Amino acid sequence: MDIVERAFGVPDPGAREAVDGAPHVPPRPGVREGFLAMPANRPPDRGADGRTDGDDDGVGVLVLSGSSGRIETERCRLLAREGMTALSFRWFGGVGQPPGICEIPLETFAPAIEVLRAYGARRIGVLGTSKGAEAALHLSVLLSGIDAVVAVSPTSLTWANVGPGNDGRERPYRSSWTWRGEPLPFVPYDDSWTPDPAPPEGAPVAVRGLYEHSRRTFADRLGAAAIAVEDSPSDLVLVAGGDDAMWPSLPQAEELAARRTAAGLPVRLIRAADAGHRPRFPGEGPAPASAHFLYGGSPAADASLGARAWPHLLDVLRGTRGHRDGLRPRPVRRVPRR
Repeated sequence: MDIVERAFGVPDPGAREAVDGAPHVPPRPGVREGFLAMPANRPPDRGADGRTDGDDDGVGVLVLSGSSGRIETERCRLLAREGMTALSFRWFGGVGQPPGICEIPLETFAPAIEVLRAYGARRIGVLGTSKGAEAALHLSVLLSGIDAVVAVSPTSLTWANVGPGNDGRERPYRSSWTWRGEPLPFVPYDDSWTPDPAPPEGAPVAVRGLYEHSRRTFADRLGAAAIAVEDSPSDLVLVAGGDDAMWPSLPQAEELAARRTAAGLPVRLIRAADAGHRPRFPGEGPAPASAHFLYGGSPAADASLGARAWPHLLDVLRGTRGHRDGLRPRPVRRVPRR
């Protein structure tokens, strides 16, 4: 399928390659820098910029990266070739934004969803990976109008900040997220943790143990920090690998699935024991190696999990399974747990 691309704003030099080749358009409110891809065969009532005020049952997907902060151009293109409008944008680390994932207002993501609506989307999904999955799950609980969430390598908890906040400080630890000006309850990191066995100096590190150790140290904070997916009306797909070396995404995904099931809400968990933190969907190349972190898995295992998850991802984003099986979740109050 032919697609149309738009790059919002002017990226900083370090991110210029992320939108190379796409025509630039002015920033939208709340989306200073981003990338949008959509099918080229737009309905005739859409303007040249792809926007319409008419009725449309199109699918719009907000694509969120994790702590890399990258704009997910490749993933947006894949979704556009499946007939969806996909947008990825810079939500931290840009001009006027916190340099790290530290007390990010979850309202930050609402303008990006409105951009998808302006481009004709009527069903809204959020596809998030790692910290982006953490945000996506919170959005499904707190923000109205999220029809579906795909959480790749998710967490079941709100964790402390990754990187500095607007004050330039990483400590004391603070929540990764706020809602209506209040920080969400979170689990801090136990700085006494060290890798065992210790890696050679300068070698990349597996930090999964830090999260497991911190869960034990701050066990009294787990309940308040749990992401309340049992209060989310969104359709949900979870994708996780058992060999994730960044954090225990498969046990955390199983926690999320168990709470959804206990609440009588639909959930699909796609898992693979040998996959790592970065499953790759059909059409995506292998994830690049990191000089700092180990992610677990292997190119073959990560691609296999992504291939198995892909039809479920498309299904839930389009809403076909929910409509076909009548598995539409009950309405709930959108109130953050404290």
